[in-house]
Amino acid sequence: MNAEFELPLRVYIEDTDAQGIVYYVNYLKYMERARSEWLRALGFANPAFWGEDRIFVVHSLTASYRRPALLYDDLVVTARGAGHGRAWFGVEQRVCRSEELLCSGQVKVACADRHSMKPVAMPAEMIARIFSPA
Repeated sequence: MNAEFELPLRVYIEDTDAQGIVYYVNYLKYMERARSEWLRALGFANPAFWGEDRIFVVHSLTASYRRPALLYDDLVVTARGAGHGRAWFGVEQRVCRSEELLCSGQVKVACADRHSMKPVAMPAEMIARIFSPA
């Protein structure tokens, strides 16, 4: 359907606990970075805003942790569009070390009016870019 974006990252000491294992919430930070860079690569200069009146916010997410990432591991974090509705789009994400899946997640991103914070329609241009064939 659409191409998978890849963002290489390295694990640093600030990401880990005393045993050198990545603290669980940092996987969500890695996924956020990959989503932001993916949208920038699609041509959206400021992925959190659309014009003056719309913003994009995480509505919900799930994460499945399989294996720990360790200090100084080289990781690849992916993002790919995974469905959409009138006021949201979904993103499938993975955090891998080489070919080994460490964590997977699904994120629902909602489009909201910047002032009222109520849901509004996704920009058609954004949906077209996210879900265009590779």
